[in-house]
Amino acid sequence: MDWLKRMNSALDYVESNLANEIDMKVVAQKACCSSYNFQKMFSFITEISIAEYVRRRRLTLAAFEIQNSDIKIIDVALKYGYESPVSFTRAFQALHGIVPSLAREGGVVLKAYPRISFQISIKGESEMEYRIETKQAFDIFGIEIIGSLIGDESYKNPGQLWRECQKDGMYDELFENSGDLPSFISQDLCKIHGAANYRKTEENTFPYILCSFVSKNSNTEGYKIVHIPEQTYAIFPSKSFKWDEISTVRCSLEKRFYSEWLPTSNYEKVDGAEFEIYGGNTEYGYIELWYPVVKK
Repeated sequence: MDWLKRMNSALDYVESNLANEIDMKVVAQKACCSSYNFQKMFSFITEISIAEYVRRRRLTLAAFEIQNSDIKIIDVALKYGYESPVSFTRAFQALHGIVPSLAREGGVVLKAYPRISFQISIKGESEMEYRIETKQAFDIFGIEIIGSLIGDESYKNPGQLWRECQKDGMYDELFENSGDLPSFISQDLCKIHGAANYRKTEENTFPYILCSFVSKNSNTEGYKIVHIPEQTYAIFPSKSFKWDEISTVRCSLEKRFYSEWLPTSNYEKVDGAEFEIYGGNTEYGYIELWYPVVKK
């Protein structure tokens, strides 16, 4: 399948450049998608980030070289992108449990992370409910952060934004200012939702906004306003769940979209706004994930 060929072509590039600088834009080009979409796809399918995968593969190869040659530790460190023996030793020990110099001793236990390859697997999973809908252009407004695709802790993540807004009253203020729900979604849904990837940001980052839909009686003063152009979405609804299960439910839907539905569907995911649309009551929650798509 084309999807499998593209993803494996991207990993061929990664594997061929483990001893060089890896340009995520080139990786994404090999997969025929944006850097954002590739990194999201990779992390949900493999359950690790592409940055972590590269780190593990480099340290695996570094261990092989140290164990099977007389190469200097500093030369291995520089070869695999570490600026000093200290930073290399720290990373090596975190992965393998020993310092690099001990890797040459007989009987030591090291960890080897093999190369990943993508394939379609028939798992017998339950069916997935979805619908394809085209939405006319609309506007949203709310509280925005910039998140990191590579786990940079200097950036805030969406979960932190939700928790902070609920704790300090900004969620309640946004609710009071939200106005009416638009006619193109169910009127029994919540008024506060989440959206991501609706505009370009710096490399390895993405925008995320805690948002409401702009309506005639919305008060948007002081909030970030975002225009969403007309787009076709693949929409995946959840079953009802307890609110403390929200992270598990959302991650499960996202993983199944990337690993099961997208590779076998007649659609491509494209760059554009992705939505988390919430519903439910004080005890039970509901979520829809909206992904921008086009037909192949």
